[in-house]
Amino acid sequence: MEKNFILSAESTIDLPYSYAEERGIPILFYTYTVGEKVYTDDMQRDPVALPRFYGLIEEGKLPATSQINVLEYEAFFEEQLKKGDLLHLAFGTGMTPSFYNAEKAAENLRERYPERKIFVVDSLASSSGYGLLLDAAADLRDQGKSMEEIVRWIEANRNKVHHQFFCTDLKMFKRSGRVSGAAATVATILGICPLMRLDDRGKIIAYDKVRGKKRAVAATVDEMEKHAAGGKDYDGKCFLSYSNCPEEAKATLALLEERFPKLRGKIRFGRIGTIIASHCGPGTVAVFFFGDERKPDASAK
Repeated sequence: MEKNFILSAESTIDLPYSYAEERGIPILFYTYTVGEKVYTDDMQRDPVALPRFYGLIEEGKLPATSQINVLEYEAFFEEQLKKGDLLHLAFGTGMTPSFYNAEKAAENLRERYPERKIFVVDSLASSSGYGLLLDAAADLRDQGKSMEEIVRWIEANRNKVHHQFFCTDLKMFKRSGRVSGAAATVATILGICPLMRLDDRGKIIAYDKVRGKKRAVAATVDEMEKHAAGGKDYDGKCFLSYSNCPEEAKATLALLEERFPKLRGKIRFGRIGTIIASHCGPGTVAVFFFGDERKPDASAK
């Protein structure tokens, strides 16, 4: 079907670039820096990029990430506006304030291109949860829905995209300050895995912890059963992503397919990209699905 507008996103959807190409979705790439060298979050185009990234972490060379600035958004948006109207689904504000730069860029371009429509929408999502929301928006686009209809649908449903994850390596959480150094050391010795999710603002909540990887896998699947639309009968889309821990990811996939028989063979299984992994580090497994409304962080003031 001929598309009457451009749907775009950012590389933090944590889906392969081949997916974006197949679906006709232009991507704006984040970058990360190690020392003085800048690397692109290339969405698995280069097969050595992720092994190199984890190798640098193992060497103690920790990556730093930064926002996409207004000029970068303007250049990217202007390229799309030359082809048609634009709906840009942005990386969630719970993870980065880049969205506000995107809004400013869009405002500037509306003055330059008064004949074009441009919408910038906060996904309130991260990683392949952001990818799952984008995938749904692309489905609606392909069904012939208008930009305005899709914007309304995203705003009504973005908080129904659940991000349920656990981590077996707290090195990067310690570095970010989300977990204290002492707590990270004790947790590592005892094999404690924090259980985390995103709240209604798209921010990370560490809501519980379990001892051992098998329990972390089971608890993650239990949470999906509690929140997924239809419980064990959930038959919507489900994405599973992981960072350098394939065994834990495969164990999670197997239990998901056992618990949710209607998903068997249908779960998208992939890798967490370098930008998200710069913050969560190796050892993270995340499951994304549609369910009830995400709740606020009970500990937030």
